[in-house]
Amino acid sequence: MKKKDILELKRRLKKDDCTFTKMCGCYVNSEKNIILKFKENFLNLRDEEYYKYLEIAKKTLSGTIGNNLLELNFPFDETSVNSTQLSLMELKKSALKDDAMLDSFYKLIIDSYDYSGNFLIVIFHDAYDVISRTTDNGKLDESEEVYEYLLCSICPVELTAAGLGYFESENEIKARTRDWVVSMPDVGFVFPTFSDRSSDVNSIIYYTKNAKNPHPELMEQALGCNSKKTAYEQKETFNCILNKAVGDDKQKTDHLFMEIQETLNNMIEENNEINGKDAEPIIINKDNIGELLTESGIPEHISSKIEECYNDEFIDAPPIAENLIDKKALDKNEQRKKEERLEKKVQILEEKLETTKKELEANNDTDIIVKVRPEKVSEIKSQIIDGKKYIIIPIEENEQANVNGIASLL
Repeated sequence: MKKKDILELKRRLKKDDCTFTKMCGCYVNSEKNIILKFKENFLNLRDEEYYKYLEIAKKTLSGTIGNNLLELNFPFDETSVNSTQLSLMELKKSALKDDAMLDSFYKLIIDSYDYSGNFLIVIFHDAYDVISRTTDNGKLDESEEVYEYLLCSICPVELTAAGLGYFESENEIKARTRDWVVSMPDVGFVFPTFSDRSSDVNSIIYYTKNAKNPHPELMEQALGCNSKKTAYEQKETFNCILNKAVGDDKQKTDHLFMEIQETLNNMIEENNEINGKDAEPIIINKDNIGELLTESGIPEHISSKIEECYNDEFIDAPPIAENLIDKKALDKNEQRKKEERLEKKVQILEEKLETTKKELEANNDTDIIVKVRPEKVSEIKSQIIDGKKYIIIPIEENEQANVNGIASLL
């Protein structure tokens, strides 16, 4: 799953390009009971509804890949076909026309989704005629394939806030009626995945609004896929592993954490310099986690603990380096370093100023101060003439001299 594939699907979700054939759904209350079902020809919807549903669909394809958008894979089994995968394929093939299949799908979502309030399940069917492209990304008239897919959004339905309102017909201000309003999706998915401009029935594009709570129960129970941590969860898990390995010494933990952060950042920058900005991301797996810790200067007795816990936690889905980066912490650390460098410069200047001040104070008791270039020092002589002591400094024709800052003609 790549960003350009997601954007290609998302760009089509506008009035003139959208080709949704069917839209179905159901409204579920907090007791997990279906209140109503609906089935609509999408292109026949009134504009007010059309654009609202289109906005819901677009939201299900939004966010950061790896954090809000996850690629979930169906478990591979040579002996049998995944039942959920097969059900989704049949539902797609039916183009949402089979009521029994829809009811089974609704029940699967309702039984799996851990949510205490009312919510709306809405599912769209689309058949995208994928036009082939030239090497410079220009369009051709020939179609490569028809990408048929389902897009499902699960939206919380919440009561509007209580308040006063103006009733024009009665010309009064009074308590307004509270309505149940459909919010933007909490979770959703697209099946099958659109990968390299082609269909991949072995995976799902999964959307979560909240990266802290992506609803793994829905990934596993409703969709039959292996659950996957978001980038936020991976970073938090990694930080917990580090804290546990180091112990209660916060200062030491913070230091080691920043060392790892800087090493990760350097790895990413080096990878981008060598392979370009579109380089394949670096995966931090069991084969290179030890190298990362060594390069970060982590003591062996601590790194062995981190490595063991890391491999246990990320054995099935190791994170990419970018997902373990804490950009705020890096920025804060860089700012701290700048301030330390500035403080050091100020300290050096203050020391120089203090030295100069002491020299000036020492020179206040001296009547004559002579400053010459180092190479002239050996030429300076003391001589008594007519009973008086003189300092003699030979001056060449091309040499200049000044006394107390005033040029002297010698």
